[in-house]
Parts: sequence; structure tokens; C-alpha cells
Amino acid sequence: MSAVFEKPSLRQRVVPFLQGFDGPLAFAIFLLAMGGLLTMYSVGFDFGNRFADHARNMFLAGMIMFIVAQVPPQRLMSFAIPLYTVGVALLIAVAVFGITKKGARRWINVGIVIQPSEIMKIGMPLMLAWWFQKREGQLRWLDFAVAAVLLALPVGLIMKQPDLGTSLLVLSAGVSVIFFAGLPWKLVVPPVVLGLVALVLIVMFESQICAEGVRWPILHDYQQQRICTLLDPSKDPLGKGFHIIQGMIAIGSGGLLGKGFMQGTQTHLEFIPERTTDFIFAAYAEEFGLMGTAFLIVAFLFLILRGLAIALEAPTLFSRLLAGAVTMIFFTYAFVNMGMVSGILPVVGVPLPFISYGGTAMATLGLGLGILMSIAKSKRLVQT
Repeated sequence: MSAVFEKPSLRQRVVPFLQGFDGPLAFAIFLLAMGGLLTMYSVGFDFGNRFADHARNMFLAGMIMFIVAQVPPQRLMSFAIPLYTVGVALLIAVAVFGITKKGARRWINVGIVIQPSEIMKIGMPLMLAWWFQKREGQLRWLDFAVAAVLLALPVGLIMKQPDLGTSLLVLSAGVSVIFFAGLPWKLVVPPVVLGLVALVLIVMFESQICAEGVRWPILHDYQQQRICTLLDPSKDPLGKGFHIIQGMIAIGSGGLLGKGFMQGTQTHLEFIPERTTDFIFAAYAEEFGLMGTAFLIVAFLFLILRGLAIALEAPTLFSRLLAGAVTMIFFTYAFVNMGMVSGILPVVGVPLPFISYGGTAMATLGLGLGILMSIAKSKRLVQT
């Protein structure tokens, strides 16, 4: 009888929690986390406590991922409406009496100073995935119209702050859910074609539309300047074009194998602005070269493909849409950051996942990874 009441061993108690972790996804996270720590040590060893803080942020993100991985997707769905509602309410509060820093009103004091737009990176796909789950089997064009309104409200509020980088991430997450839910191609193709046409016209008539005194509709002046600077950074090499030029110099000077760990001259002579945050990819490419950059890109591709595989194998529509949207957030983070540092996209405030310094962004990444782990675990439970 004593064997019946025998206490389970530590291994027996821990294994059920670890079974929620998807092996291939965990491997991709490990590679990127090690790359992030290595890079931050190099670029941040003479930058205060950046390396120690980055390691702490990674640990906290890992704890968030571990905790969220234990929450079943059905439970996650119950947070959709409250999280979205609170997020939108806080964005409205920011617009009315938020804290302004460097010309942008993005923060609010609720006992502690927070940036509500970060909530919508997860709250937006959660809400739309919940909406389409409720409409499963009876989708009409009106359902897609409602989803578009739900997406436009927070994106518009974030752009008004202004915060182009975060609005782009929230928009990407929302559009991903709408597309994966079955948005007809006839509604997808026209905006894409119009965007390509507009891009060609901007490039062809750059000198006229970027002339002094010309103002574009919708965009703020600084956003227009970033696009014009992207088209020709040499017009203001010591001013608005400095970031792009120095980033491209650092990437090009890395060559095939790079200058070596902690040997980047552009980095350590402080020619690269924001070398521990938005422009850390330039520092990475300078020290590790084309081969190191290829390794980083392959690691991100592996993570993204694994996330999409989890989405395809998810047991419910809500899980599929949410996993797909979270995965596309990682794609947008990596693509936009690498693109802006390489000079093919305008400079926006989007960090490189796991590599760039930043506590709030790291916590959001941990939450997203926890959601993917939770969905992967639910698939295994269904199979068994």
C-alpha cells in the first residue's frame, strides 16, 4: 500500500511541463538567443549594462514563454475580447492625455509608464482569430468587413501617435489573420498592384515628389523624409541619410567572413547609430560577415517555417489563425529590420528579434513563442 502513496520524483513532475515544448522550434529559439547574447556582448560591452540587461530580458521572456505554453488555446481564446478592449481603451487614453517624448505621444502612466501599442501586437491577432472562429462555416464578405474595422481602429490610433513601426507590426498581424481566414484573392490582388504602381511612380519621379515644400497626404513630415532619404541618402549624408549610409558601409565592410568578434571598427568607433537596438544587424554583419548573416537568416527562416507548420497542424481554426499570425509577426520583425538597415526599406523603429536590446519587445516575443508552444502542445494532446 505504501507504493500507492509514494511521492512522484522531480523528473516525473517536470516532464509534463516540458512536453509542451516543440523541439524544432525550441532549437531555433536557442540558436537565435545565443546569437543575440554573443552580438550584444560585442556591441554592448562598453555600453553600460546592456549585455547584463539583455540576458535578464531573455530570461524573463523565457519565463513568459514557459508559463504561456502551459495555457491551452481554448483558455487563450477567452482573453481575446478583454485584451483587445483594454488595449483600444488605453490607446484612446494615450491620444487624450498620454506622455509625449521626442515629439511622439506613445506612453501613459497607470501607476507605471507603459506603451499600450505593445499590447495590440498580441491582442489584435487574438481578437481576429476569435472573431473568425465564431464565424466558422458561415463566413461572408460582411465578416471580413467587420474584421477590417476591428483592425483599422487600433492601427489608426497607433499611427496617430505617431509610431509607424508598431503600427506596421500590428497591421501585419491583423492582415495575416484575415488572409489565412480565407480572404478572396480578388480582394488581395488590387491593393498589391496599386502598391507596386505607387512604388514605381515614387522611384521614377523621386526628384519632384521629394522636392522641398512638397507634402504627402496621410504621412507625417518625418515619415515622408525617411522615404525620400531611402531613395537617395546621399542628399543629406551627415543628417537624415547618416543612419542608412553607415549601416550599408558596416554591412559591406564585413566581407565574406567578417572582421571578427569584437573587431568591428564601424561599431566600436561609434559610426553606427543605435548599435544595440535598431541597427544592431549592421554591427552583426560587420563582425560576422556574409557567412554569419546567412546563418542568422537561415535560423529565422527555420523558426518561421516551423511556426507555419505548427499553424497548419493546429486542431482548431482559432489555433491555426493565431499561430499563423504570430509567426508572421516574427517574419515582419526580421524582414523590416534587416531591410531598413540594408537600405531597401525606410528606417522605422522595429527591433531584430532576440538580437536587439529592449525589454518590452522581448516580453512580447516571449508571449508569442509561448502561444506557439501552447498550440503545438494542444496538437499532441489531440493526437494522443
